[in-house]
Amino acid sequence: QVQLVESGGGLVQPGGSLRLSCAASGRTFSRYAMGWFRQAPGKGREFVASISMFGVRTLYADSVKGRFTISRDNAKNTVYLQMNSLSPEDTAVYYCAAAAAWGATMHLPSTYDYWGQGTQVTVSS
Repeated sequence: QVQLVESGGGLVQPGGSLRLSCAASGRTFSRYAMGWFRQAPGKGREFVASISMFGVRTLYADSVKGRFTISRDNAKNTVYLQMNSLSPEDTAVYYCAAAAAWGATMHLPSTYDYWGQGTQVTVSS
């Protein structure tokens, strides 16, 4: 079992930045690939970014490439999402998730075994 707790969400103006954190329980954090997804009101869950077990590989959605950076610190059991140049279209609940394997389907929610409860990000002036 892995429990995930997101933090760092909030209200930010367009063009601003936020850093989300996701803390994982347990001693097996490095065995999991991690991902970030988001869900805006009335929309499905959308892939944002993922990172492999030791951070060697990353994957980004085209909509965030060049603006968002995913990273992890296995010593702290934490994965991060640095978000820059935020726009109102980035407004959503952001979820972190853990997957037992890295593969070609990291962009699919069904790949992930554990999910956090989500943190709200609102981009508005």
